[in-house]
Amino acid sequence: MDRPQLLTELVDEVFRAGAVLLAEGDELAAGIGTTAAGWRVLGLLADGAATVADIARRRGLRRQSVRETVERLERDGLVVREPNTADRRAPLVALTDRGRAALRAVEPARADWAERRSAGLDPADLVAALRLLRRLREG
Repeated sequence: MDRPQLLTELVDEVFRAGAVLLAEGDELAAGIGTTAAGWRVLGLLADGAATVADIARRRGLRRQSVRETVERLERDGLVVREPNTADRRAPLVALTDRGRAALRAVEPARADWAERRSAGLDPADLVAALRLLRRLREG
C-alpha cells in the first residue's frame, strides 16, 4: 500500500476504534448518570470553569453539541452557569459539588478500564500513536 492508501486505512480504523471507545465511555459514564460526551465536559471543567466555546475548542467538538451536553448536565445538577466578567454573552460553565463528586465516583472504574485496555500494549507504541494522531490533527 502506498502512503495515501495507508492514511485512508488509518483514518477508517480511527473512526472504527472511536466508535468502540465511545461506546465503552458511555458505559462507564452511565455509572454517574451521564454519557461519554458529558463525562468529557465534566473532566475538562475539573481544571476550572470555561465557556461553551472554550469547551468545544479544547475538546474538538461543535459548539451546538457542547451546548446541548451542558444543558443536560445542568438539568442533572452536575454543572452550573455563572456570569463571565470578561464577556457577559458567554457565561462560564462550572462544576457543582455534585459534578465533582460524580468525577470522583467514576475514577476507579476509569482507572480499571484503562488498566485492562492497555494491558499488552507497548508504551512505546502508545507514545508513537499519540504523536501521530496529534500530527494528523494539527495538519
